[in-house]
Amino acid sequence: MVRKCLLVVLMLLSAIVLPDCWDKRELTDLAIISAIGIDRTNDSNYVLHLQIINPGNVAGGLQGGGDGDRPPVSVYSIEGNNLTEALRKASIKVSRRLYFAHTNLVVINEKLAKEEGLDFVLDNLDRDTEFRSTATFVVAHKTKAGNIVKILTPIDKIPSNKVNKTLDFTEAQYGRVVNTNIQDVLKTLAANTMAPVIPGFMMIGDDKKGVSMENTQATDPKAILQADGLAVFDKAGYLKYWLEDDESVGAVWLMNKIQHTLINADWGKTKDAVSLQVIHQDTKLVPKMRNGRPYIHVKVSVEGIIDAVKYPFQLSDPKVLAAIEKALNKELEKEISHTVKKIKKNKIDFIGFGDTIYRKYPEQWEKMKDTWDKEYLPELPIDVKAETYIRRTGLRNDPIKHQFKDD
Repeated sequence: MVRKCLLVVLMLLSAIVLPDCWDKRELTDLAIISAIGIDRTNDSNYVLHLQIINPGNVAGGLQGGGDGDRPPVSVYSIEGNNLTEALRKASIKVSRRLYFAHTNLVVINEKLAKEEGLDFVLDNLDRDTEFRSTATFVVAHKTKAGNIVKILTPIDKIPSNKVNKTLDFTEAQYGRVVNTNIQDVLKTLAANTMAPVIPGFMMIGDDKKGVSMENTQATDPKAILQADGLAVFDKAGYLKYWLEDDESVGAVWLMNKIQHTLINADWGKTKDAVSLQVIHQDTKLVPKMRNGRPYIHVKVSVEGIIDAVKYPFQLSDPKVLAAIEKALNKELEKEISHTVKKIKKNKIDFIGFGDTIYRKYPEQWEKMKDTWDKEYLPELPIDVKAETYIRRTGLRNDPIKHQFKDD
């Protein structure tokens, strides 16, 4: 009997300390924010664009019925003297509690990034306990941040997912951008040896037609979103200049973040006579000291597959392959060296040349760190050496015309 009474008492005590759903939140009471766009008005006020998911419409669109004619997201734009005021004022337009735990994209206006920098915006976002620092961070290039958030995309139902997937795919296959999140930017700004670099995104087409469902139902959308270059910031967090096309891929090579890309080389008078698909690469920045002055040796090792040819190469000949490898080396060295010149000209070390010197020669770095960008970087000798190895030539060695002639 005593045991039974003791057991009952223990069960009652356990029930008292069991947690309850005191902080539960119903889905119908939440406005799930998938993306945030930040613009500035001519009066220096902030405009916050909130991309809110419509759960029922997304589910209907994915299943191919019912609500497919309704937008998967709604975007509310709120103006305020600061971001906190704009968020508070959102209650006037949005009938639900703003929920940022699923926000995976933040878009900042190009002009705002130049004039005000990143400190204020990042401080507001990083203080929010719900907001994820792993959210992708992009700069709206040649357009407003609101356009990146508002344009409806035909393949990916939720526009923020389209931006994230495009950055991932472009970084993996083309090598012109690097996917950067807020945590990456915060870490870089906290360091004394590097500067942030953030991918750009732009809108092409008619922004008025891009916000309607017709844009998702047309075979030729009137407005599209696409990745566009890299925005280079200084150590204080202000946007200074852009790297685009070959300049951006040269920067990605230097950052050792190339996964796959193409290298094209000329042959005689034939432009882009051969194209190499890069399947593996490794870039090393080797710092050295010479007469008390630093210099950097860039070593790039590349393996690839012949992807296309416009010249009648005899690829079965090892001497021909060796000559092609030299041509590819020359082209890659030229591409990277061009980016190096622009980096030195603009005096912003976002690659981390100074960081390599700091790690290997900490005592010498102490003497250089205060004037590194202005004094040492512009005159820094940087030697680029590429070594390319053609792993395979595809399913064909000799050109088609040569084969037909033999037949």
